Parts: sequence; C-alpha cells; structure tokens
Amino acid sequence: MQNPDVIIIGAGAAGLMCAATAGYRGRNVLLLEHSNKIGRKILMSGGGRCNFTNLHNSPANYLSANPHFCKSALSRYPAQAFIELVERHGIDYHEKTLGQLFCDLSSKEIVQLLLTECDWAGVDIRTDCRIHRVDALERGFRVKTTFGTWECESLVIATGGLSIPNGGATPFAYELARQFGLEVTPLQAALVPFTLQPADLEIFKPLAGDSHRVRASIGKASFVENLLFTHRGLSGPAILQISSYWDPGGEVEIDLFPELDLLDWLKLQREKHPRADIRTLISRKMHKGIAQAFCTLWGFEGAINRFDNSRLEALAEQFHHWRIKPSGTEGYRTAEVTRGGIDTDEVSSKTFEARKAPGLYFIGECLDVTGHLGGHNFQFAWAAGFCAGQYV
Repeated sequence: MQNPDVIIIGAGAAGLMCAATAGYRGRNVLLLEHSNKIGRKILMSGGGRCNFTNLHNSPANYLSANPHFCKSALSRYPAQAFIELVERHGIDYHEKTLGQLFCDLSSKEIVQLLLTECDWAGVDIRTDCRIHRVDALERGFRVKTTFGTWECESLVIATGGLSIPNGGATPFAYELARQFGLEVTPLQAALVPFTLQPADLEIFKPLAGDSHRVRASIGKASFVENLLFTHRGLSGPAILQISSYWDPGGEVEIDLFPELDLLDWLKLQREKHPRADIRTLISRKMHKGIAQAFCTLWGFEGAINRFDNSRLEALAEQFHHWRIKPSGTEGYRTAEVTRGGIDTDEVSSKTFEARKAPGLYFIGECLDVTGHLGGHNFQFAWAAGFCAGQYV
C-alpha cells in the first residue's frame, strides 16, 4: 500500500473536516475509522437533525484550563464559515432557540456534505480499521492497523472523548497522548443529566416527564432554560449546561422563578385572594404537581392570609434559591461530551501540533476544550479540523 502524507485517525466531525482541508491542499490523506459507520455522533445529534453550529458562538461558550486556547481557531473558522458550506451543499436548515441551527431534514445531510468534500479532495477513507500500534520515526510515524502498516509525515488524532461509548467512544486519544509524554487533565462526563440522592428521588420521581423554566447556577456560571424531572433525577437544557461546571459532592442552586419576583407577586395575591390556598396560587405559575411537591418538601400549606411577610419571604427564598446536591451524573453513557482532556499547553493553538512530538496533531473533543450545549462543540470540531488541515 502506498504511504500517505497524512493519516487521520477518527472519522468524526473534526477528522472529516481536517481530511477534506488537507486534501484540498494537495496532501495525500488516509482517514481511518475503527467503527463501521462514518460520523456516528453527527448522526445521533440533535434528535437526528444535527445541531451543527450556533449563530452566537464565541470563546465564552467554552470551558478549558486555558480559556484563550480556542480563540485562534474560532476566529479563523467562525460559525458563518460552516453555515456557508452548508448552504453551498443546498442543505435546508432552521434556527431554534438561542441561535441553534438544525438541518430541516436529517443529520445524514451533514455527514454526506463531509463525505462529498472528502471525495472531491481525494481522501482515502477506511472503516472497520483498528489501530494496533503507533511508533515515532526519525521523520513521521508508523501506524500498524488491521489493514496493514503505513508510514506518514503527519498523524492527526481525532478520536473524540469518552462520551456515548455505544457511539464508538474510546480512550485512544488520551492513551496515545500519554505515550508521547503529553499531560491529560482529569476527565469527567459533561452535558449530562444528574442523578439524585434516594430521599430526593422519592420526592421528585413522580414528576418524571414534567419540565419547568429555571435558572441553574454554580458559582458565576448560570443558565436560564428548562429543567426536566426524570426517573433518575434531573435533566433538561439548564441541567445539562450546568453539569459541565459541577464537581462530585457539590451543590447546584436553582431559581424556580428566574423571571418573577415571587415575594411581590405573593403579596399581591394575598391582597386579591386572601383565602386562596398557597399551593393553588403557586400552581398558577408552574405545573401543579411540581408546585405541590415543593410545598410539601418545605412544609408550606394553608390559605395565604395565614402567611405573614416573614413567612412569605421564607417561601420566596426557598423557591428562588433551591439548593440540591446531586448524587452523581448518568455518566458517559448519556453525556454529550467529555470535560477535560489533553492539556492545551501541550498543543499549538494555531496548528494543533503537539509541542513534544512534531508531526503529531490532536483535534476536537479529545482536547481540554468543552463547549456549551447548542452546537458549540461541533463548531470547535469544524474549526480545529480546518486549522489543523492547513498545516498537516
């Protein structure tokens, strides 16, 4: 088999973008995928319609030990660049809340876009290809696989993180990084539902399927979106977002009325409807079952005229500052991304080349760059793939 100039391991979002970009530069590119399907996480994302980017994407939408690392790539390949690519391929799309862009029809269109680009760029793609060994040569690398052994000048690792193992996730990138002496920061499931302590779960499990708009906060991080009660605990966009900031044993503060001054509203209700039951009144502002569960939890019952100002203040305080300590998360099985990864100090923010291993590149989710929910992780993958593809 002819040795390529570039071998890319991992045919996901970052790997496909990198392959096409390098191929268009005239590089002989071989793209290897260990599973039998290209772009599995792309296909699974967005309920099958792929939330492929976000109109409001910026470096502020990412967590990393070095928050400046992502700036270079995102400025060189912004969201608009991928949107223009989508439009050139005639893919219809629409905007949902908060700038999220989805395909009108299917996520398969995004995979086909990338495959078409790779085809036009002359990329050789092999699936069902396991990597047995990677060795550094005096110049370049030797990659031993199920299909034989190749040598290349540039080796790109785009195998992602640990999230969604049934989608093909493996720790390959982290293991290879350590093989070449690169540091890997602690790893944790992110954009993931919380599980609850048994006592809390007993209270909230009957609410499974109910949702409510909240503000979820940890420290300075705060998200106003829906919370969804589940059979295991808490989910929904607000919870998935704040999970990226949570550490085991920590608390989450939830404002159940982020757009209402509950105390002022309750005082007004006491004037207008003095004999109304407190639970009935609160049920006007949230699902009846949710209102009753919290009132039972905190011991609030009876007519509102029995609540003096101090008791109303205590009630409002509880609803605006509900503190919950999750027992954990649902883990990588349902996590959308992996928090942490290959230390960005080990990699050039311009080329994504490993500083300790010339010719070795790491792109996408395997790096310590974790995006918010809503298309930001795909945007970083496109940007990292494009930028690395300019140099490999």
